[in-house]
Amino acid sequence: MSSVDMNSLMAARNAILNRNNALQDIASKSAGLVGPGQTQQPKESSGPAGFAAQLTDAIQDVNKLQATAKDATTAYQMGETNDVAAVMLSKHKASLGFESTLQVRNKLLSAYKDIMNMSV
Repeated sequence: MSSVDMNSLMAARNAILNRNNALQDIASKSAGLVGPGQTQQPKESSGPAGFAAQLTDAIQDVNKLQATAKDATTAYQMGETNDVAAVMLSKHKASLGFESTLQVRNKLLSAYKDIMNMSV
């Protein structure tokens, strides 16, 4: 493999690992888990409002990633930057964020359908 291919693979790997760490942080915060050296903070809200707030925050984060990717692409097309790797990385981050959000949506819809089909 050439160094360009290896660099892009490493950048994609790092982006995936960063996203995974962010998702784990969100999951541990929502579950109230505390890591080493951390103190547990009181929950501001729980139940549906807490879930809705987290879902809204996640969607807003994905929207920010997509806006950043769009801005980086526009800057590259206008000749304001020559860093193709940064443009591709921002586009990949936005794509990963969108795909993970889509998967969460699909799981939620599946769970909703399962609940609606339950006999009482």
